[in-house]
Amino acid sequence: MSQYLIRRLLILIPSLLGISLVIFTVLALAPGDPFEELATNPNVPAEVRAALRAKFGLDDPVMVRYMRWLLAMLNGDWGFSFVSRVDVDTLILQRLPVTLVVIGSSQVLALLIALPVGVYSATRPYSIFDQIANLLTFVGFSLPTFFTGLLFILLFSIYLDWLPFVYRADIDATGWAWYWEHVKQSIMPVAVLGLFQGATWTRFVRSAVLDMIRLDHVTTARAKGLPEQAVIVKHVVRNALIPVVTLVALQMPVVFGGAIVTEQIFRVPGIGSLLISAILANDTPVIMSVTFVFACLVLLFNLIADVLYGWLDPRISYR
Repeated sequence: MSQYLIRRLLILIPSLLGISLVIFTVLALAPGDPFEELATNPNVPAEVRAALRAKFGLDDPVMVRYMRWLLAMLNGDWGFSFVSRVDVDTLILQRLPVTLVVIGSSQVLALLIALPVGVYSATRPYSIFDQIANLLTFVGFSLPTFFTGLLFILLFSIYLDWLPFVYRADIDATGWAWYWEHVKQSIMPVAVLGLFQGATWTRFVRSAVLDMIRLDHVTTARAKGLPEQAVIVKHVVRNALIPVVTLVALQMPVVFGGAIVTEQIFRVPGIGSLLISAILANDTPVIMSVTFVFACLVLLFNLIADVLYGWLDPRISYR
């Protein structure tokens, strides 16, 4: 197991290098200038603009700039934000915990919805419950997150006045009141992401369980007299989760994309909203670092999925 993890981590190194090279090249060739405001400001001399561009190496060839950025990253220097005047790693570390909490909570909610609903629908196909669940799942993954977020704001914030629709980091409270306020303002963004993913995963769980429940080893387990609950849990659900784990890993880019939109709607101070602000301001160092962090998180979740395969299916060995 440890050798497998070490080997997989070593394989991730060229993947990360390739991803970083592509992202850096695209950003370097994209139109726009981080010092565009200085160029249009008549009070800033041209010599000052030229000195700033020379200091940050913006006129150097792309590969020279990429190697400089890569060496700085390896030394722990993620760059300097042109807009915020703060180190990029400081900005990311300030916002990353919020994004991970929102995304992690939404994925837990999605699994709590998808597993029981999908399994129960598959064990009772074409029943009233199955038809209602299918209808709700089709509606759930057909509506985009920005539309669902606006509906939640209209219903729970404006009409019912139950939940705040703007996420505030500076809450004037202490103790349990502080935690409760954070929970209240996290309910809607977590629910928007969780319900969207839960609807998608429910369809796949139902399909995987239906395929597994017809196999010969399940029929044999029933013929041996095993209780139906034991047959479903041990012989059906566990094997059916293997394609579901693959789906969850492959959909992580979609999850982070949805998180970016959701953070903008509810003003969540995460790295998704940081990325949008950096794109609007053409803050290249921040865009590069945040995109690279997203890529690292996606590869990490794919590695976790590969490790879970061996736990779900003993026939899979870590070689």
